Amino acid sequence: MQITDYELFEVPPRWLFLKIETDAGTVGWGEPIVEGRARTVRTAVEEVMNSYLVGEDPHRIEDHWQAMYRSCFYRGGPVLMSAIAGIDQALWDIKGKSFDIPVYELLGGQTRDRIRVYQWIGGDRVAEIGSEAEQLADAGYTALKMDASNQMRHLEPPEAVDEIVERVRHVRDVVGDGMDIAVDFRGRISKSLAKRVLTALEEFDLLFVEEPVVPENLEYLPELARTTDVPMATGERLYSRWDFKPLFGRGGIDVVQPDVSHAGGISELVRIAATAETHDVAVAPNCPLGPIALAASLQVSAYIPNLLIQDHGFDIYPAPKSAADHYLRDSSVFDFNNGYLSPLDGPGLGLEIDEAAVRKRSQQNLDWSNPIWRHEDGSIAEW
Repeated sequence: MQITDYELFEVPPRWLFLKIETDAGTVGWGEPIVEGRARTVRTAVEEVMNSYLVGEDPHRIEDHWQAMYRSCFYRGGPVLMSAIAGIDQALWDIKGKSFDIPVYELLGGQTRDRIRVYQWIGGDRVAEIGSEAEQLADAGYTALKMDASNQMRHLEPPEAVDEIVERVRHVRDVVGDGMDIAVDFRGRISKSLAKRVLTALEEFDLLFVEEPVVPENLEYLPELARTTDVPMATGERLYSRWDFKPLFGRGGIDVVQPDVSHAGGISELVRIAATAETHDVAVAPNCPLGPIALAASLQVSAYIPNLLIQDHGFDIYPAPKSAADHYLRDSSVFDFNNGYLSPLDGPGLGLEIDEAAVRKRSQQNLDWSNPIWRHEDGSIAEW
C-alpha cells in the first residue's frame, strides 16, 4: 500500500481536517490544528506530505513519526507537532481500516468499557455558568470544567479573589457535591496570585485546577503544590514527551492534559500517558476540537490505564447535537449515557466522515483568531 494523495479542508467553526488517500482505496482522516493558526498548520502539513509522505507505505506509522520529527533540525512546537498529530491520526485510521479493527485494538486493547467525559461551561458570567452547569447535571454529566477569571494583573486586591471564589461557589451550589468541578485558569494568574487563589478554593474539593500558571512558568508548580491540597493539572500547551519530561521530573503535578491534535497525535499521546503512569500521574486528554480529534482521543482513552477523564469540545447531547453532526454520516458513535461515552469500535478511528458535507462547508471563508485582551492600563493580558 502507498499514500497517493491528500487534501486539507478548513471548516466551521475553526477546524482543519486532513484526508490521506492510498492506492488501495483506503482513506484516513486526521485533525491537525492550532486554534487561530489553521493556515499556518495547513502549510506545515503540506510541507511534510509533499516532501516525504506521498509515495510511502502508510502502515509504517512509527517510522514515519520519527522521520517527521527528527528530519527537522528545528523540532517541536505547536505548529510542527500539530501537523504531525493530524497526519499520525490519519495513518492510524488507515491502519485500523486495513485490518477492520478500531485503533485501540492495535494499541493493545481496551482497559475500560466506557469513558468518563466532561464539558467546559465558560465562567465569565455567573448567571450563564449557573444555567449551563445545571443543564450538564440534568443531562447526566458527573464532571464539568469552568473558567473562573478574566484578565488578571500580577497581584489583585481581595475583591478579585473573592469574585473567583463566588463563581466557583455558585456552580457548586447549583450542582451539589455529587458532581466534580475542574477550574481552568488558562495561565491568567501569576504564581504570586495563585498562592492566594488556590488556598481560597480548597473548600470546594475541586477535581483539579488547570494551568494555574502559564506553561513558560511550570517550574513553579512544585512550589504551588506545597501550599495547597488542590490537585494540579496542565499540559494542553505542551507538545511532546520532551516537553513533559521536566514536568514529571520536578513533581507537583497530579494530572496531565496532552491534546491528541497538538502533542504529536495518537502515537505520542500513548507515550506521554505511559510516562505519566510511571510517575503516578493521571491523564485527562484535552480535546476542545472537532469530531476527528475526539475520535482519536477516545481511541487512546479506551486503551491507557491511567485515564482520569476525557475532555470534549462540542455538544454530544441531546440529538441533534452540534456542528460536528454536519460532518458525520452517523453521529450516534458519540452517544452519551450518564456521563460516559463508549469506545468507538468501528474500524480505524471509528467514525465515518461525510466527505460531501466537508467539501461544501469548506467553501466558507473562515478567519477565526484569538481576541486580544488588555488590562485597564492598556497593557496586554493573558487570554
